[in-house]
Amino acid sequence: MNDKVQGILKQVGKLYHRYGIKSVTMDDVASHLGISKKTLYEYFEDKKDLVSQVLRSEHDSHFREFDDILRRNLNAIEELFVIYKHIKRMIQDHNPSMDYDIRKYYPDLYMKIREIRRKDMFNNVLMNMVRGKEESLYRDDLNTEVITRLHLLRIENLVENDLFSADELNSFEIFHEIFVYHLYGIMSNKGRDFFEKNFDKFRETLE
Repeated sequence: MNDKVQGILKQVGKLYHRYGIKSVTMDDVASHLGISKKTLYEYFEDKKDLVSQVLRSEHDSHFREFDDILRRNLNAIEELFVIYKHIKRMIQDHNPSMDYDIRKYYPDLYMKIREIRRKDMFNNVLMNMVRGKEESLYRDDLNTEVITRLHLLRIENLVENDLFSADELNSFEIFHEIFVYHLYGIMSNKGRDFFEKNFDKFRETLE
């Protein structure tokens, strides 16, 4: 994908997150970009193609960041904190109306992106679980696949829940409790010792 197209997708993504997808027409996009609609159609077949490429571009961007985190020299608990910080930012940037529009008007795209996102997230969480067991920071009797699936379910439900407001989810108190709830269910005694000794540093990571 060339830089021109990537720049367009980034700008359109901002429009969709701010106003939703349905209300942003191709005329709006062309006007915002300062180009003609004819030029816009040189890059995208139609609005569905544009929406699809925006969603895929955003997904790839998020998971490049996850890959960067995985390449850092962190143990499993440290890595999980950095990943959670990234997830928290994703939740802060999330626009429910955008998801609603995707599900209602582009259900095939919604299912496709959800499956891609779920697969990549599953693999990242599973790798963290395996690493934590190898480092003896997580319980050695941990059923990594079951816990990974449960954890993924929790993350997905955070985004699509009606029990907590957006402000509550973005607060340190709620996010901290969600994170610690998960950690204390999987850590070994060694992991708990490491976590408690480094708690202040980790707290700063989540705030």
